[in-house]
Amino acid sequence: MATAEPPKKAFLEQLHDWGSSSLPPSLLATLVTALHARPLQPLPLFLFAPPLLFSSYLNLSGFTTGSAGLTAAWSGLYALLALRRRQSLRAKFSPRGLVRGTAIGLGFANSVAAGWVYVNGDFKRDDEARKERRRWGEDDD
Repeated sequence: MATAEPPKKAFLEQLHDWGSSSLPPSLLATLVTALHARPLQPLPLFLFAPPLLFSSYLNLSGFTTGSAGLTAAWSGLYALLALRRRQSLRAKFSPRGLVRGTAIGLGFANSVAAGWVYVNGDFKRDDEARKERRRWGEDDD
């Protein structure tokens, strides 16, 4: 019995899905925490992880366009600043180096995808969808 495969999504649809998801900023915040919690580096840890987690919260609350803008800005900024730190060739292929490379790549991917969603987003449509969903109760104004 053959099942019909769903049609493949276009690249821009996949980009929109990635940029409007709450998972990528929280994943980047997890990687940032893993990199900067031990040894403790308070500036990158407390500067980047909270806004990325707040962006996930905004997305889950129904503010997808605003969340995408916040994700694009903080992910891109983290990736650019992380690229400025020099790393020896030997350190690039250590477990920490691979996590760092993943965080930088994810930061750039989040920046591009969330930037796309923000540029093509509509705050009024988000507001109407949030009020229609009424996720948090009767008075969602």
